[in-house]
Amino acid sequence: MWPDHPRDFIKLPEDIMGKHFGLFVSNNLTSVISLFISNEEAQFRKFATDLNEQRKGYGSQLLNFLIDYTESIGIHRLWCNARVNKTHFYKKIGFKETNSTYKKAELIL
Repeated sequence: MWPDHPRDFIKLPEDIMGKHFGLFVSNNLTSVISLFISNEEAQFRKFATDLNEQRKGYGSQLLNFLIDYTESIGIHRLWCNARVNKTHFYKKIGFKETNSTYKKAELIL
């Protein structure tokens, strides 16, 4: 996810409160996503696919699974802080862009 940073960089204090999902291909963890639920809405974070496996549909499969899962448990709003260069991916799936930005490690997401 952040290959040029130490592993602790991706850890969040609230990780223990999240639900973490992974997609495996031939017993290899290929794509991951974490879900943080608050009341009737949820944020997904830490969504990543192995660089060698990107553009094969694995991330889309995992995100679509997460969308179905959140709907099944009554979540009415699902959102994320997407990297600006990835907004087309989320729009293709049906997410809407807002004017809000988020900054991590001097990157605007």
